[in-house]
Amino acid sequence: MSDELQDLLDRSFDTASEHLLSIMTPERRLSADRLLRELPCPAVLNIATVTAAGEPRVSAVDGHFLDGHWYFTTAAESPKARQLRARPAVSASYTPRDGFGVFCHGTAVPLEGAEQRMLSEHFAEVYGVPPESLGDITGFRIDAHWLVGFAMTDAEMIEIEQAAAERTARRNAERQQQA
Repeated sequence: MSDELQDLLDRSFDTASEHLLSIMTPERRLSADRLLRELPCPAVLNIATVTAAGEPRVSAVDGHFLDGHWYFTTAAESPKARQLRARPAVSASYTPRDGFGVFCHGTAVPLEGAEQRMLSEHFAEVYGVPPESLGDITGFRIDAHWLVGFAMTDAEMIEIEQAAAERTARRNAERQQQA
């Protein structure tokens, strides 16, 4: 699994824009092993879909990164589910904080059979109940054709955190002077 995921990451960076490559330099790129190790499950995953009129829509779901794929559920008749059934192209991102992100583009595939049962069992383990107990729920898998992940280096994060602390201290001092 890790080898397939690493291949996807490498192919994605091979086709990345110069701008993206200037941000996601080699030392900031997440390897498949690190991605699998550091992604929480669930993770708040932002899903972008498109309406029939071609208008973009973004919403958040509980994303579960399992076996190299994002999985999520939604109400079977939600706008998101209807949009994905009609136009399965999807983009997704996980950006929990400054300096860390995972981004993908792919195809949303409705789950059925053994894969739906696998996700149901996983959800029961994570949430204590299977998704079906919450109503008419449908699950999706994202088959990513492009996926990248990055994290600032430890030294960069220390610098970012120090600068944030300095800004906060400066603002607090200014507020005290104004009071």
